[in-house]
Amino acid sequence: MTRVLLVSNDRIGERMAGPAIRYYNLALELSRRFDVTLMAPASDGVEIERVELVSAEGYGPRAFRRFAETFDTVIAQTLRPWTMWSLARSRVRVIYDLYDPYLVENLGFFAEWEGSRPYQEVEYRANALLQEIAIATGDAFVCASERQRDFWLGMLGALGRIDSDSYRRDATLRELVDVVPFGLSAEPPRKTRSVLKGIVPGIGAEDRVLLWGGGIWNWFDPLTLIRAVTRLAERRDDVKLYFLGVRHPSPETPEMAMVDRAVELARELNVLDRAVFFNFGWVPYAERADYLLEADLGVSAHFDSVETRYAFRTRVLDYLWAELPIVTSTGDVLAELVAERNLGRSVGIGNVDGWVAAIEELLDDSAEYERVRERVRQTSAGYTWPAVTEPLHRLVAQSGERVRAGRSVGLMVLRYLGLATRSVALRHGVRGVLRQALRVVFRPRVP
Repeated sequence: MTRVLLVSNDRIGERMAGPAIRYYNLALELSRRFDVTLMAPASDGVEIERVELVSAEGYGPRAFRRFAETFDTVIAQTLRPWTMWSLARSRVRVIYDLYDPYLVENLGFFAEWEGSRPYQEVEYRANALLQEIAIATGDAFVCASERQRDFWLGMLGALGRIDSDSYRRDATLRELVDVVPFGLSAEPPRKTRSVLKGIVPGIGAEDRVLLWGGGIWNWFDPLTLIRAVTRLAERRDDVKLYFLGVRHPSPETPEMAMVDRAVELARELNVLDRAVFFNFGWVPYAERADYLLEADLGVSAHFDSVETRYAFRTRVLDYLWAELPIVTSTGDVLAELVAERNLGRSVGIGNVDGWVAAIEELLDDSAEYERVRERVRQTSAGYTWPAVTEPLHRLVAQSGERVRAGRSVGLMVLRYLGLATRSVALRHGVRGVLRQALRVVFRPRVP
């Protein structure tokens, strides 16, 4: 049986954000056909049927390579640059998961970060280069949408990964890069307890709840939605907005500036804990269904940016799972799906009036609400984890052409090390460089 190692860069546990949820489910689905091991920074005692969980703690580059070479295939978002280069020269087939394009997503993060500009630029370049090394060294790739695939085909072409030989082998180039979006459970959500209506002070048993089903990151726009709910609160008291999570469950992930901006705006408009509510923790993964099933609409808002164009909003998949009508900003591929299949309403970016109208159209027209729910129900079947992971099963099973990583990759690795060293020096000084070097060698978070 083919042995597969998945490497998650996020903690697997009771409280998980998008990357961990993705790798938890990829491991579960691949284990139906392959012998699967999942490595993560920490696993918090979680068990996954048919999957062996391994902690990454203590695996330096050499130890990890020896471990990885006992597998047929390794799947990861990225690894440490020298590890990626090393694996490219081994017999192991490596598939890199490009569902999160650092090059565009990190623009939004650093735009709101209040640190020094030189540090921001160096850190951004280092992260982008890390994914570039993955593109240069991987044997195959997956991403979250056809739009992302076009983006990555351009990157692969720029790095010389597309040639006449690869075209002759596969004119579609799907043996090189294919689409594996975020998925949803094939099992319907089940309610175990009441969590919002009549439970959270300020949310009545008969109120209509708009659920923001994830974190508040810098590239999201909770501000427009808070203004829209404030407008609604001026004439009705039954519409409540609930933010499901604020603080990222991983302590390594920095806090986002947008969180403070959102809370401050709600306070300034006098709707905090009256019409707008924040969960300042993080809901355990197994309990999110209780919140989804009490909500009336799933909402997501973002800015007009390059991040939006290539984004795949994972929270929207949870709305499909719970058969929730969706209201979202225009601009990303799932907003286009909402508009195309009438799964709710797709609203112009920053359009407060449009949000007010969309929310009331769905909440106050019960016949339209039920029509939309039925279309959501029909659409969700195509996004279950068993359905969306089929291309990954195929990529793991095939024995494609191995990449030939030349000297240029070594130069990229050296460049990355220079950027990373400079980044640490700019933020923590020379002593910080030494501490970071020791941590990387003796306590690596991801090999």
